[in-house]
Amino acid sequence: MIEILYFAWVRERIGLPRERIETGAATVAELVDELRAREDRYAAAFADLRALRVAVDQELAGFDAPLAGVREVAFFPPMTGG
Repeated sequence: MIEILYFAWVRERIGLPRERIETGAATVAELVDELRAREDRYAAAFADLRALRVAVDQELAGFDAPLAGVREVAFFPPMTGG
């Protein structure tokens, strides 16, 4: 089981702050493909991966990051500061 966290507009589009899922995905990108295939709201949230960042077990990662042994994946928009 992997805990998936959604933040900001990703959470708004999906309608959930978090969920636990069983996945056969080997990478974050494969997980995103699985999520997109679930429902239109997931497809909308993951339509443009350039607009998303991902953290794996609270460490920034790429979409090619492996999921073996991972407990948590978080999706969020890029942070802006000032």
